[in-house]
Amino acid sequence: MIWTLLNNFSFLTLFFSMGFYWIRAFFNLPKFSDLGKFGVICGNLAMFFLLTYRGFIENHFPLSNFYEALIFLSWSLTSIHLIIEYYFQKFPSSNQWSFIIGGMTTPTALFLNAFASFQLPESMQKLNPLVPALQSNWLMMHVTVMLLSYAALICGCIISIGYLFLYFQQPDRSPQRFAPKRTLHLDQIDQIGFRSISIGFPLLTLGIVSGSVWANEAWGSYWSWDPKETWSLITWIFFAVYLHLRLTKGRASRYKIKSAFVATGGFFVIWICFLGVNFIAKGFHSYGWLPPEGGLFIRLIN
Repeated sequence: MIWTLLNNFSFLTLFFSMGFYWIRAFFNLPKFSDLGKFGVICGNLAMFFLLTYRGFIENHFPLSNFYEALIFLSWSLTSIHLIIEYYFQKFPSSNQWSFIIGGMTTPTALFLNAFASFQLPESMQKLNPLVPALQSNWLMMHVTVMLLSYAALICGCIISIGYLFLYFQQPDRSPQRFAPKRTLHLDQIDQIGFRSISIGFPLLTLGIVSGSVWANEAWGSYWSWDPKETWSLITWIFFAVYLHLRLTKGRASRYKIKSAFVATGGFFVIWICFLGVNFIAKGFHSYGWLPPEGGLFIRLIN
């Protein structure tokens, strides 16, 4: 199938991109960053055409099952990564650190792509008509916004982890002892992470609100404390705390560090919300994602 070929191609390009970024990181070979970026572009385009092809064949927006959601999230991550790469190019003094971001975002995108391709049962990858619960105009609005918010938040968290990695590399971490150029690099990396989370948070808010409206239409209740709803709220609170620290406590270095630690914790909270809840919990959000009889987790371990 065409979409299978595109999927395999995107997996291979992301795999090699990850390798190129890691070679750049461990062996200090700058040219490999360009190879990594080129691989991300190829993988991004392959996933875009994959989703477009499935949407054309299915005659609806290609976010009707867990496979398509994983591919869409992987595509979103690579898209945001390329935007960040473009941003770094505007600041040549910080461009040398872009490989750190690439070395962390590409494994995440690769993991999503590989999970969709090799872990999901074939029945969940097939082209299928929409189940009744997803036959709504809210499908494109709610699911797309939620996945874009996850991508932006994950990228922001990854950048925060990279920020902490660079910060704690210094033997003497007193802000007064930092070289001015290195301080500028850290500030720019921190700002990119902050902006990514600042974009992801309102998208998450909009996604939760639109999901509540859709839930009222589908199930007769705006909020039912479904596991997915509960963890979405926990995720929202986590990043509200992050933004509170950044917006009310000023630009002091100690608050940047604290907020980066909050973002690092948020990285794991997002994965629990997106993947963990679907594996372990049972709720309304099994529609279109996991089979209602037992779930994917049971099918994988049996």
